[in-house]
Amino acid sequence: MLKIYNNLTRQKETFKPIEPGKVGMYVCGMTVYDYCHLGHARVMVVFDVVARYLRHLKYDLTYVRNVTDIDDKIIQRAREKGESFLDLTRHFIDAMHEDERALNVLPPDIEPRATQSMDAIISMIRRLMENGYAYIGSNGDLFYAVSKFSPYGRLSGKNIDELQAGERVEVDQAKRNPLDFVLWKMAKPGEPAWDSPWGRGRPGWHIECSAMSTSCLGYHFDIHGGGMDLQFPHHDNEIAQSEGATGEKFVNIWMHNGFVRVNEEKMSKSLKNFFTVREVMKRYRPEVIRLFILTSHYRSPLNYSEEQLDEANAALTRLYTALRGVAPGTESAVGEAYRKRFEEAMDDDFNTPIALSALFDLAREINRHKSSDEKAAADMVATLTGLGKILGLLEADADAFLKGEGTPAEAALSDDHIERLIAERLAARKNKDWETADRIRDELQAQGIVLEDGAGTTEWRRA
Repeated sequence: MLKIYNNLTRQKETFKPIEPGKVGMYVCGMTVYDYCHLGHARVMVVFDVVARYLRHLKYDLTYVRNVTDIDDKIIQRAREKGESFLDLTRHFIDAMHEDERALNVLPPDIEPRATQSMDAIISMIRRLMENGYAYIGSNGDLFYAVSKFSPYGRLSGKNIDELQAGERVEVDQAKRNPLDFVLWKMAKPGEPAWDSPWGRGRPGWHIECSAMSTSCLGYHFDIHGGGMDLQFPHHDNEIAQSEGATGEKFVNIWMHNGFVRVNEEKMSKSLKNFFTVREVMKRYRPEVIRLFILTSHYRSPLNYSEEQLDEANAALTRLYTALRGVAPGTESAVGEAYRKRFEEAMDDDFNTPIALSALFDLAREINRHKSSDEKAAADMVATLTGLGKILGLLEADADAFLKGEGTPAEAALSDDHIERLIAERLAARKNKDWETADRIRDELQAQGIVLEDGAGTTEWRRA
């Protein structure tokens, strides 16, 4: 049975959807004012795997991941670039989708945008006003009164009495309480604005997600996900808003993925220590990046280094080497033990490192059977590719992957040139011209080409 760690209760819980057989999952998506970095990629990949596995378990899943396309950072970046916020966000939404496709992240079922959800946002703020949770500040902005919601901070474990003005919270004289947060900002000259019952303005960041999630999935749904940094204040604020407006429990299970770290610091744009997905893809294929993300449990920190990515590349090469030269058969009892290990790992809070270990053991078994039992090897290949697909891996042609298709190295030495040199080497070996054969092997090796000699044949791959 699937167990998921619930950050709200701080324990693993057996997953029981609100409606049998159906799951609603909302994940906080990107604020689109720049290219996605590896921290964003981790959110994409982690919850893509969660979605894939829930569907593998035959749940009817509705997966919602929003786009924040209006906020202070977007307005500031558009001003710096001298373009409209619409042009800026359109560009970066397109770029996000390109990165998503490269990483083999399936699109969510619904992708609401804040700018297209104003009616739902205004409606929720109106209910908060009616229910006594919101007020108009001295500057005309609308604020949420945190003191009115007694469970505030239960997700992050923050104690309201211990949170002091100036620490983690912004001091604003327009608010009654330093912990109160903005729901609706009144329009400033030159900024994008929408009509509302309180005047033209735009929503605060937190209310956007409450409105979009409940509009798509209902007042009470199964899973809410996002990065660890969103627990406070964003997700605490979402709970306060949503439950204050609806009077119902908001979410059953809260999932948060750990940070991507560089030199023991969180990777983030504010610290300027981030690597965009596009920068990393200049050196590593997207599937390598995806495997790198999955080699750590989603709740653990993920330490970024080229050494770690090199290890992921070598690991993926081992899997594709097992697949090379074997046409998939049909999944049968020979791979059942590995499938069971894989599913047991995934049932334990989506433990991808342990699930991957089952795939590597299965790959070794395939290699062992290639020369002795072709039928067993073919059936195990079917199992390996089937389990790999649940993780979004091993969907490329094995031979093409091993020959470096899609890498910068591919252009350095063409496949045709490599094949000609291998043919010359085979001819030299046939004529017992070992000096020439060794020279060609060394030349290829110097250019990152690894030769694997078989009975009268030679296969190759890029290192």
